[in-house]
Amino acid sequence: MAVDAEPGLPPSWRDALAPYARPDLRRGLLDIATSVLPYLALSVAMFLLLDVSYLAVLAVGILASGFLLRTYIVFHDCAHGSFLPSRRANRRLGVILGLLVYSPYHSWRHEHAGHHASSGDLDRRGVGDVETWTVAEYIARPWWSRLAYRLFRNPLLMFGLVGPLWALVLEPRLVRRTARPRLRRSHLLTDIVLAVLVGGLCWLVGWRAFLLVQTPMVLMAGGAGIWLFYVQHQFEDAYWERAKEWTYVDAALRGSSHLKLPWLLRFFTGNIGLHHVHHLNARIPNYNLQRAHNDNSFLHRAPTLSLWDGLRAVRLKLYDEDAHRLVTFAEARQRSTP
Repeated sequence: MAVDAEPGLPPSWRDALAPYARPDLRRGLLDIATSVLPYLALSVAMFLLLDVSYLAVLAVGILASGFLLRTYIVFHDCAHGSFLPSRRANRRLGVILGLLVYSPYHSWRHEHAGHHASSGDLDRRGVGDVETWTVAEYIARPWWSRLAYRLFRNPLLMFGLVGPLWALVLEPRLVRRTARPRLRRSHLLTDIVLAVLVGGLCWLVGWRAFLLVQTPMVLMAGGAGIWLFYVQHQFEDAYWERAKEWTYVDAALRGSSHLKLPWLLRFFTGNIGLHHVHHLNARIPNYNLQRAHNDNSFLHRAPTLSLWDGLRAVRLKLYDEDAHRLVTFAEARQRSTP
């Protein structure tokens, strides 16, 4: 696997980024204080507001979903071992946060590492990423398979009710048959603990109250999270190559976008819009990503998307290997017409 293939990239890029990959305990504790604690406090407030007004519950839920998304970023950093200085502390915090975001920590960490190792590789798709077909593959598939793919890539389903419930609630409950025994045990233990916690909360406040509070937060935070992950690798000029031509650096700097968001959205998304920096060095914690980007000009070559660009990117559905870009279904249809 070629690593330093990007022309003009400093040969010492690892050394240049190393200072930013040092976790800071104080910054980590500040992140927890501005993510997990507000999320838990607002969740309690939502339960208390159920007897007052459900509109008030939903209003607070918008803010709470932002902190839930930020909590997920902390969970994500723990999985990379980048959030806290101690490896053991990262693991323990990640397991606890996994219960809040309904994800088995060890299994999620393993799958996400696969995503980083194969992002942009057309021959290794399906590892922790959004399923993407090439135009040729789409044309060759039967009508019912194309219909299923269209439904899967429909924004209303992907970012609305179906996508968030599947990605955050249902899919994480499934244990892969090919998973290693240690990962299977960890996954099953997480499911058991979650069943106990959810069951106890339903007994305490009632299942209806639990669903009225948790469902809108899961849908809003989940939909936003899926969109974030989607647009950071699914933009028009996104890098995709066959395994023989694929390189790690190209995948990071050309296949991961710099999604420039307003300050408030950068806060709630934990700077994950600086996805090119994260993919080049996954050990840089979220609170150091902006500084790493600002201080190193070679990172500025990454594709830059505005919020509007990110919203428009959901139109793109298939990868055109001849044109080396993502295209819409309409563009793919034009190509297939004699």
